[in-house]
Amino acid sequence: MSLIIAYVGKKGCVMASDKRKIGYFGDKENLKKLEDELYSGKITADEDFLKRAKELGISIKITDDASKLKIIGNTIRGEVSTKGTFETRRRRIYGTTSGYQIIELLGSDTQSRKAGKNGVIIFGNDYAKRMAETFIKREWKSSQSLRYIGEIFQGIIEDVASKTPTVGKNVDVMIQHPEFNEREAQKHLDITIDHDIKVLTKFRQELTEQIVQQQIEIDMVNKIMNEGTVGKVVNIDDNMLFVQLDKKVQAVDENWKQLAGPGQNVLMFTESDNVKIGDKVVIENEDLCLKKDKSSLKCDVILCSL
Repeated sequence: MSLIIAYVGKKGCVMASDKRKIGYFGDKENLKKLEDELYSGKITADEDFLKRAKELGISIKITDDASKLKIIGNTIRGEVSTKGTFETRRRRIYGTTSGYQIIELLGSDTQSRKAGKNGVIIFGNDYAKRMAETFIKREWKSSQSLRYIGEIFQGIIEDVASKTPTVGKNVDVMIQHPEFNEREAQKHLDITIDHDIKVLTKFRQELTEQIVQQQIEIDMVNKIMNEGTVGKVVNIDDNMLFVQLDKKVQAVDENWKQLAGPGQNVLMFTESDNVKIGDKVVIENEDLCLKKDKSSLKCDVILCSL
């Protein structure tokens, strides 16, 4: 659901991109039917797209604020992506004066890498690309300035967007024109791309760690005790009680690190003067208390089941 047009030549690099993203949810067969109609050009307007999606029982979310272009040093990066069940597939073009490279990534693993020195490159679905190519042939003049090329690309994307919902009317245009010959351009691109992929790899690793940590937190939250036997009093020192945890109870801190396991002691506090060794400690109606008289207890740990 994107259209990116890039010019690369001796004068520099110009990229233009729409900002549309479309999210789908629904039956796979009906989704394929909707996509076939969309990519064939049968559906030409947003209103018709939403209407047809509703008829097929497909939920649609359209946004027009995605950033598909980014300047990295003396290079412009354009990216289209498709999210799969487990991995995101990315297709990127990195362009600068006198050179470009096209990279295909699965997750952060490079699947292919191709280089070129000049040309007009288009990313998008076949229907949108054909329209863009037709408009470019009509408008293109090699003597045009980079700024004017950017204006042409913007107009082309807007024209395509008026004929297919796969492309949005909001457009980003970026220009870079460092002084590179072909050899310098490819050297610069190699360094830039290698670093950019390392950044992506690190980001994915951090994201994975965050997801794992979030899952741990969800699991632990579900284990927080709000009812049941906690343990028994094994020692008393004024208002401090040492409670031996039951065989299915653990104590953790706010970072979910275990501080005491089954059979180990945790410190609790009481205001009651009627506590004896062996008294049962329970949680009833989410209150920590002595079982025998329901006198309240306090502790500085989180009590969870195993």
